[in-house]
Amino acid sequence: MTPPAPSPSAARPRVVLAPDGFKGSVSSGEVAAALCEGILSTCPDADVRTVPVADGGDGTVEAVLAAGWQPRTARVTGPWGGPHAATWACSTDGGTALLELAAASGMSLTGQPSRPEDGPTRALTATSTGTGELMAAALDAGCRQLIVGVGGSACSDGGAGLLTALGARVLDGEGRPVPPGVPGLEQAAKLDLDPARERLTATRLTLAADVTNALLGPTGAAAVYGPQKGADAVTVARIDAALARWSTLLTDAGCAPDLAERAGSGAAGGVGLALLALGAQYASGIELLLDLARLDDELAGADLVVTGEGRLDAQTLHGKAPAGVLARARAAGVPVVAVCGTSELTASDVADAGFAGVRTLREVEPDLQGCLDDPAPLLARIGADLGRGLRGRPTD
Repeated sequence: MTPPAPSPSAARPRVVLAPDGFKGSVSSGEVAAALCEGILSTCPDADVRTVPVADGGDGTVEAVLAAGWQPRTARVTGPWGGPHAATWACSTDGGTALLELAAASGMSLTGQPSRPEDGPTRALTATSTGTGELMAAALDAGCRQLIVGVGGSACSDGGAGLLTALGARVLDGEGRPVPPGVPGLEQAAKLDLDPARERLTATRLTLAADVTNALLGPTGAAAVYGPQKGADAVTVARIDAALARWSTLLTDAGCAPDLAERAGSGAAGGVGLALLALGAQYASGIELLLDLARLDDELAGADLVVTGEGRLDAQTLHGKAPAGVLARARAAGVPVVAVCGTSELTASDVADAGFAGVRTLREVEPDLQGCLDDPAPLLARIGADLGRGLRGRPTD
């Protein structure tokens, strides 16, 4: 009797690389490239598939460009007023735009404030105007479905800048346009949303986020994310009060009174609130991106999935990219290894989540700065270990 032919995975191990970027260090594509180099160095017959992923923040556009979408560029206003070029992605049929707030209004555009005392000022004055301009560019290009990923923001302006860029009028008590940022919310007395709504007539709008925070209070935009943008305790309280005032103004302008309580309204310093006010539907950023990147197609017949991000912690397991990849892979019966710079997860956390293992750069290079400065060789070494495992060899 002729024995059955070996399965493709037995003859040629298939690995799916689906990492997020390591914030402040390397992009998702660079992480995947280094891991791939390492795997092929010890398992040269491996079939390595790369699916860069993101959860709505930095790297979201890169992820869909890798899936075949087309790059477009627009000149927009940065979070503190300086103009710069921002890339967005257009579907191959030209009907859908994927926009990344981080590319127009993100902290990564200028980095952290150079002095600690500059933080509160930057947190107060940052604007979401550039994201609205990016949306306008996509509309001008003929797109009628807009997906806006809102992670990595610098702003806490409730999306007021975004709305004005789309034509809304935000005026003070004397009928003058208000300044950008939180001071504008504090001065706003009248809001006319109709021009922005008319701009989006017959447009399907999606808010893609990895957080479900509502707008206000101890789990709101100011309290949770303000400190990441440089806000001290006094500034956090000021932002929260300004966002509460802004929410009331939106209600007065005809928006639903529960808008500030909805999932995602607190995303990106309240930009989520503005998008919901324009009729956006909330979607999990990672779930949406995994669908667009067709991860499920690549999982068929895979022997191993490798995902990860710069730091694994409790947040990772709730809506971040590695958690989304893990869920899809486990449903397909494929083991998942996470690769990261550092991990705060305990062995019990890892096991309970369902990871087959976690590898960190700090295991290879204890010096944190060394990991940040030159992660590619370290990732390649981890990839080489994974390649040995694929061939049944002991790893280092």
